[in-house]
Amino acid sequence: MPTPIRDFIAGRIGGRRAVETIATHRTFADVILPPRTRAALDEALSLVKSHELIFTQWGLGERHSSGLGLAFNFAGPPGTGKTICAEAIATALGKKLLAVRYAEMESMWAGETPKNVAAVFRMASEEDAVLFFDEADAIASRRSTGGAAQGYQRESNTVVSVLLRELEAFNGVVIFATNLAVNFDPAFERRIRTHVLFEMPGVDEREKIWKVQIHPLKTPLAEDVDFRVLAERYAVSGGDIKNAVLKAATMAAGVAGIDSVKKINQAQLERAIDEVVSGKGVMQQSLFGEGEESSEDRLMRAIGAAEVRWQKSAQAAIALAGFAAVLGLIAAVIALVR
Repeated sequence: MPTPIRDFIAGRIGGRRAVETIATHRTFADVILPPRTRAALDEALSLVKSHELIFTQWGLGERHSSGLGLAFNFAGPPGTGKTICAEAIATALGKKLLAVRYAEMESMWAGETPKNVAAVFRMASEEDAVLFFDEADAIASRRSTGGAAQGYQRESNTVVSVLLRELEAFNGVVIFATNLAVNFDPAFERRIRTHVLFEMPGVDEREKIWKVQIHPLKTPLAEDVDFRVLAERYAVSGGDIKNAVLKAATMAAGVAGIDSVKKINQAQLERAIDEVVSGKGVMQQSLFGEGEESSEDRLMRAIGAAEVRWQKSAQAAIALAGFAAVLGLIAAVIALVR
């Protein structure tokens, strides 16, 4: 049954969807992973598939009333395949994937965000779906222990507490993906069944990734294209390689001439990956051009933004209260005049 919270999460109020339902189709064959990462994923999938045997047929579910769900932590740099592998696990289980955008779920009104978190777990249970929190360090961050915590810190602590409670009660699969696992609250450690480290691909993996980005029959390649050279020269992630291939294709398509003779050549691929790497360097610069922004600076900036949100919320609440008081005073004056 629709509710305001479910409407908000589903995007029927306020634009973008906070939770995207993905009809899964990608498998582990669609991603090239280093051997250790793939072995850890195989172990995680084995845990999921043996869950019913252990907790139902072997009766351990009757001895353990909570913590029956399976929570996995996918940690590693951007572009290393965490999202694809979350979808691949859902595909292997024959389930949908509920991908959570925490930034869209977070509410400026005190008390609403924890309710949204609880609603997401209810949706996953009702739809029998795998729940996927991307950039999970934003929601599972360390709780503040200071006695004089600000309002936004208390709200954040409450969100983490609700998330931990829902994890204990959830009898399904939850996947957290993060680039900053060090920011996780320590209480998540005993609730996460398996940690999977997504490492940067090696030379062999990078060569395979370059190749799978190209359609074997339709993508025209020049004879000088050498994926091995690209793999050896550029130590980048799979996501970077994908972006470079699309950039190179755009370059080749933009060359003047007849489309039927256009081909992607080595120079275009090298120029494209150089631009991708340079673009990442630009994104790491601070607004003031003082070099790479530290994690502490990013944290302080995030705290400052949160403070502004809470100040705006308080100002809005005060303004509404003042307006209501004025209306009440006007009504009292009218009553006395009559």
